[in-house]
Order: sequence, then structure tokens, then C-alpha cells
Amino acid sequence: MEWKSSQPVGTIIPDTMPSKALWNTICQIDLPTAEIFSSTTSREMGWGDLGVFGQPSKETPNLDAMAAQGMLFPNFYTANPLCSPSYTPQEIVGGISKEEILIPQMLRKKGYVSKIVGKWHLGHRPQYLPLEKGFDEWFGAPDCHFGPYNSSTRPNIPVYNNSEMIGRYYEEFKIDKKTGESNLTQMYLLEGMDFIVRQTEAQRPFFLYWAPDATHAPVYASKRFLGKSQRGRYGDAVMELDDSVGQILSLLQSQGINNNTFVFFTSDNGAALISCPNGGCRQGEKTRLLRYPTSTLTTQKCKNKNVNYQLANVMDLFTTSLALAGLRPPDDRALDGLDLTPVLLNRSHGLQSRPIFFYRGNELMAVRLGQHKAHYWTWSNSWEEFNHGINFCPGQEVPGVTTHDQREHILQPIIFHLGRDPGEKYPISVLTEEYQDALSRFSAVVEQHKKTLVPGVPQLNMCDLAVMMVIVMLAAVCGLLHALQEHHIRQAQSPDNQ
Repeated sequence: MEWKSSQPVGTIIPDTMPSKALWNTICQIDLPTAEIFSSTTSREMGWGDLGVFGQPSKETPNLDAMAAQGMLFPNFYTANPLCSPSYTPQEIVGGISKEEILIPQMLRKKGYVSKIVGKWHLGHRPQYLPLEKGFDEWFGAPDCHFGPYNSSTRPNIPVYNNSEMIGRYYEEFKIDKKTGESNLTQMYLLEGMDFIVRQTEAQRPFFLYWAPDATHAPVYASKRFLGKSQRGRYGDAVMELDDSVGQILSLLQSQGINNNTFVFFTSDNGAALISCPNGGCRQGEKTRLLRYPTSTLTTQKCKNKNVNYQLANVMDLFTTSLALAGLRPPDDRALDGLDLTPVLLNRSHGLQSRPIFFYRGNELMAVRLGQHKAHYWTWSNSWEEFNHGINFCPGQEVPGVTTHDQREHILQPIIFHLGRDPGEKYPISVLTEEYQDALSRFSAVVEQHKKTLVPGVPQLNMCDLAVMMVIVMLAAVCGLLHALQEHHIRQAQSPDNQ
């Protein structure tokens, strides 16, 4: 399919525009704060995939430069080790609740124009789509290209230009599963860069959320990058992602708006299961599954230092983005995210002691506090179980398939020092003074947390229940149709109808 941008782009966009799965948000903000946000979310990338963290393959020079020029958060966590719960809160069935308020809905109050490019993943019915949640433009799909989600031979996933469906993955928008070739990320990059140019020329503040999914299986890359990395097709996709980030940052500079720009780069979860055959990856509570260090390239007004070890997570981006735009968060609800602008601007703050809580359903699995992390429950999913086939909504156990070896450590949690042991392989001995001191701090934090916590319904269980309800409804409908058919057959065979 020959594809062209929905708007004229001009000569500012290079001829070759590869991209990769990321969350790129660009927002223009009123001075004296900033004029632009850019946030990039990669899909299924581990924190060891970047050169700045020691990856020797040299696939990410632009992301490494971004980290060096801006602020790197090595202790930044995603919301969940699976993609769906990372995008939306619990108690969701079918799509994001109409009561939820998204960043573009808030930024609209300041005259921002907002666009999402790529994966949405917050509901595929019309009432859940991006233009209903504050975005002015959209080019992408409601779901990932992974699938199929039913008995069909390929995923039936539509691609939208705003509210108009313009094709489907694998059909009008080709992804060759055999070779891994696809131009999708180049299309996504064109759309994102075109949006930046149009809004800059119109002198409008804007917000761009850029979320391609090329690094999610089945991984794909454009022809120019296939076979170019040292790590196969996945490395090719990472190279394309990095190149895309570099082009976006260069465009901001050529447009003269880089000094009024906030750029965030992060991932929705850790490395995919296939990347860790000898241990858990994205479906567990260990740090390597949830932590994705975020790079922040900020305006010249920020007192950047290259590395900041402040504990943070993706939910902080909502509150932080509003603060950068000079907006107050909504006061009719409790927000999980904290405002990180004091950290970005090198102002005094009390965030050093903030904890990060890790849940599975309603169960508190682990807590991160400072350099230490305590596990109150542990569970594992063996590679053999995965090969049997894992339900991607594993909140309810299915014997032999989704059962996990859950072990309780509430009375004597397993504690690691992540500064010395980032892979969480060597627990601190319970006999040491370090363990006892850390345990007392964790106990106080957990006690206070539970006093103020309002329990909710586990999202994954809700997902299983929703699937089960669909099956029950289909069975009921089929049973009713069968009964009606039998009734009509009997009526036709009745002597009164002879």
C-alpha cells in the first residue's frame, strides 16, 4: 500500500524515517515553564537494551545521547509487568472509564492540540477511542499487532486516521511475519513529525503521544534496518526506534523549539517472556520486569544532572505534565502519581523517601524504599508452563497452565539491596543489622500504606471474568437458537401443519 501523510509535510522531513515502539509525548507549554512535551514509550524493551546501561551492540546512540544531555532516572518503574495493566487502572471492562481524565483533556484548557500516533490499548469500541478522550488527532490502532485474539488466522485489528478506519494490520498495512519487514514505524514517524511541524508553524502549544509497537512480538522493522544489528530482528527494531528518536529530537531543534521542550522516553513494561527463558521477565514483580529507566530531555531552564536516582514511576508523568503546563491536577479524585518537577528543576523536595508498591491483584507483593526492596510474596512461572500456553489474563489460576508457585514471606520478607544487586539474586541475610534496619523501615511504610488504602477489584480477575461472561453469553445465545430451531422443526412436523 502506498502511504502518504494526511497533511503536507514539506522538505523538513528526511527521506528515510524509521521508528520503533515508544511512547513519545511532545507538549507545548506556556512560558515561563515550557512550550513542548515529548514522551516516548517503547514496547517490551528491557532496561539492559540501552547502551547507556552497558548494552555492547551500539544500537542506541541517539537514546544514549538523550540520556547524557538530559536527566536519566535509573529507578523509574512501569505500572505493571504486563502491557494492558500498564496502560489503564483496574476495574476496567471493555475500555477506559468515562470518569477517567487523560492528559490531553486537561491540556485542552490551556489551548493545547493533542495527537496520538500508534497503539492506543484502552478500548476498541467507538466510545473508548482517543478522540473521545481529549485527543484532536489519531493515526494508529486500538490494539497491538500481536494476535490473533480469536480463532481467525490473523489479527483483525483496524488502523484509524482520526475516527475513520483506513485499513487493517497485515492487509492494507503490511507486516511480513516471515521476513519481519514492515514500514509501519516509518508511517508513524511521518505522522508524528508532520504534527510537530504543523503546530509549530501555527504557533500552537501541542502534545504528541507517540507509541509505535514494533518491538512487541512479532517484531518488525523497515527494510533499511533489517539485518543491520547484532541481535537479530529485535535488535533491528531497536535500531529503528533509536533512529526515530534521533529524528524527532533533530526536528525539534530545526524548528527552534528544543529549548522549550520536555521529552520523556520510557517503556510500558520490561523485556518479553521470550527474552528470559531461564527466569521471569515481564510477568513478575522483580525489578528487571518492572523497571524501565526513563530519559528526560528538558528545557534549558532545568538544572539537569545526568543521573538522578529518585524513585519514580510512569503514573508520575500525569501529575508532572500538568505541573509543567501550569495546571493543577483534578481535586475530585485520589491520584497515584506524584509531581516530579522539583526533581527536574533541582528544587528542594521531600520525595527522597517515597516508596513504590508492587501489587498482584489485591496482594501486596513487594515494596521498593530507597536502595532496598522487600518481597512479601514471590511467585514464578516456569518456561515449561509458558510452553503449555499462558492465558494473558492470568489472575485466576488454571491448573497446569497458569498456576504459580506462590510463597509467602510476610513475617520475614526477602530483602535485596538494588545498588549492589540490581538483578535481585542475593538476599540480605536476616541475621545482619542491615536487614533488621531495612525491615523496620519497610514495616512502618507498609503499615501506613494499608491504613490509607482503599481496596479495589483485581484488574486481571476482572479480565478473566469478562472473558468468562462472553463465553457464557455465547453459550446461552447458541442454546436459545438451538431450542428455537428444534421448536420450529417440531412445529413443521406437527399434524396440524401437514
